[in-house]
Amino acid sequence: MSLTSAIRTAQSSLLNTALQTVVTSRNIAEASNENYSRRDAILVSSDSGARVVSILRATDKKLLWDGLQAYAESNAQSVISEGADRLQRLINGVENGTAPATLLSSFEDALQLYSNDASNTLLASSVIDYAKELVDGLNSSSLAIQSYRAEIDQEIKGAVAELNDLLAKFKDVNDEIVQGTIVDADVNDALDERDSLLKEISQYVSVSVVQRDNNDYVLYTGQGVTLFETIPREVTFDPLTVYSPGVTGNSIRIDGIPVIGGVGANTSSSGKLSAMVQMRDSVAVDMQSQLDEIARGLVTIFAESDTSGVGPDLVGLFTWSGAPAIPAAGTIETGIAMSISVNPAYDPTVGGDPEYLRDGGFNGPAYDWNTTNGTGFSDRLIGYLEAMSAPIPTDINAGIAGTYSISEYAESSLGWLESLRSRASDAADSKAALYERLNTALLSETGVNIDEEMAILIDLEQAYQASARIVQAVDEMLDSLLSVVR
Repeated sequence: MSLTSAIRTAQSSLLNTALQTVVTSRNIAEASNENYSRRDAILVSSDSGARVVSILRATDKKLLWDGLQAYAESNAQSVISEGADRLQRLINGVENGTAPATLLSSFEDALQLYSNDASNTLLASSVIDYAKELVDGLNSSSLAIQSYRAEIDQEIKGAVAELNDLLAKFKDVNDEIVQGTIVDADVNDALDERDSLLKEISQYVSVSVVQRDNNDYVLYTGQGVTLFETIPREVTFDPLTVYSPGVTGNSIRIDGIPVIGGVGANTSSSGKLSAMVQMRDSVAVDMQSQLDEIARGLVTIFAESDTSGVGPDLVGLFTWSGAPAIPAAGTIETGIAMSISVNPAYDPTVGGDPEYLRDGGFNGPAYDWNTTNGTGFSDRLIGYLEAMSAPIPTDINAGIAGTYSISEYAESSLGWLESLRSRASDAADSKAALYERLNTALLSETGVNIDEEMAILIDLEQAYQASARIVQAVDEMLDSLLSVVR
């Protein structure tokens, strides 16, 4: 090998080592950044030894896509789990203190005491007080559910704005990658940023990716709706400021197509948007329907009956917006839990007579069962207790199937929400763990291992020193040759 060839080889080695050192140093500096993918300097042989031809970015698209799907599902499940916790607190309170089942049990106990001593007006007033607590609980729980639905709308509004912002950023980065790929520029940093944006977008909607020429990406939602193709598709939503039972919320639309809510405690939703629609339009609505069924049952059970059996049953202790009629049996009366109240005619605090509960007669003489005005008359009270223990027709569209008394139905409703909360929480843990496993696997493939990078850095330092010694040796040889010539 000539001295000229030796010096060229040494210079090439020094240049390669410098480039590799820059890459390795960057890897070490970004080791704690989960959105950074490791870089490797790729060498190929040349006349002068070798040269760096490209900086290769570590990637594993299969793990990345699987991770994005798992991330979308984990975020959706978190919405269901947290939403169920919220409903549990709103409706049932601390240790189920405000649960309809708890309030109904207290009311039933007071009614039992009164039936044992039907002449005691204090016990009669106590029953009315517990009845008022029961309807207040149903009213406030209904109002809380509708307020919760309105809050979800505001959360959806914020999420839609964030998603549109992410899609706008995605366009800028995707354009940079496509243009850089065409001119063979280094687009590795932009690729990192695009993958990071994909992860953020996956919080809100499930994303599937189709790669086209020049590293161009097209994004579709899990429902197959185009989310991004050259330009972002518009995501729109108009929130409602006030909800009432029976009101359906507005759709979230991606490219004009509505987002469909998921089903189940272990939700089929993927991404927050679908899960929020599920909570607003399915879970919260079912919970409201169950409250309505309890309220409907109370109005029906405590209705006054015509003693002759000719006249219709009319409202008694419990009344509602459709009074004096009784709601239809076995069919959800939407919103009755919000309008149910204790009949003022029974309430002594507003001048009413609580003994209407014992005797009947609020709706006229034909509805008076205690015709002898006996103070110990308890037949009606016992009849109410028996009716509370007897099966009532319920609507399975409220989410609870089976045959129940009103007390059992209230307990089932409590169990329904608790079961939903428990299963949603377990599923949230499971889906979060799956995402963590996939993310860890991805980081092991594309992330930076400090120990490995430090070992590479040491090797590069030794290579640099060896190349420097060659340059020094050639320099000394050239000096010796020049000395002889002189």
